[in-house]
Amino acid sequence: MNTIPAQEIKRRGIAAVDGMIAMGDVHVIRNNRPEYVVLTEARYQEIMAEVNEAYLARVKESLQDYKAGRAKRGCADELIKELGLDD
Repeated sequence: MNTIPAQEIKRRGIAAVDGMIAMGDVHVIRNNRPEYVVLTEARYQEIMAEVNEAYLARVKESLQDYKAGRAKRGCADELIKELGLDD
């Protein structure tokens, strides 16, 4: 994992991560803990594409479950109550 202290970025600016980003995502350490991640635009787009693909897969699976009778149609209030979230 590429890491850099937040103080180093404060001192040198974004140039502090320029060399490191070529080796992968850069984790920024603040108060001795990973606080932020710096990544390239290409890597960000890759992650977002994976998230969107996973979301669509879940929606398609839910539709298949519904069409196959493994899920029932209902309203949000019923779902909230069934999940025990009606505090």
